[in-house]
Amino acid sequence: MTFTIRALQEKDQWEWRALWVQYNAFYGRVGETALPEEVVQTTWQRLLSPEEVMFGVVGETQLGKLVGLLHYVFHRNFIQVADTCYVQDVFTLPECRGQGVARGLFSSVERACSAHGVTDLYWHTHSRNAAARALYEQIGTDTNFGVYRRTLT
Repeated sequence: MTFTIRALQEKDQWEWRALWVQYNAFYGRVGETALPEEVVQTTWQRLLSPEEVMFGVVGETQLGKLVGLLHYVFHRNFIQVADTCYVQDVFTLPECRGQGVARGLFSSVERACSAHGVTDLYWHTHSRNAAARALYEQIGTDTNFGVYRRTLT
């Protein structure tokens, strides 16, 4: 499969949404637990806003079909002067996995990091996501840190 990696564009909204729904379903956010429409719309608007530090890139086939997405955000941190980059979401259509789409998405973010003077890139995934972990073992280092969350009401 031949594909290109490019920045998310306004014209991508509905195809992006279809990928986003599948990504969220993988993590159990489907049906009654699906993200509220307000969250989906706000995420979309933030990804396209030039005033935000949130960005999206997509993998696109020669026929113009989106086959993958990656969302990332630049932010300050407490262990270095330069900003860092957090890759929050990565998804490739199941039928396109193993063909370099996710690797291409990460390469695109690495270039964006270089352009912004960012030298630190991190992400996490669920322990049961074997396909993602196989790639991540090749392109990154497992830090052995778990993620804890507490919802405040």
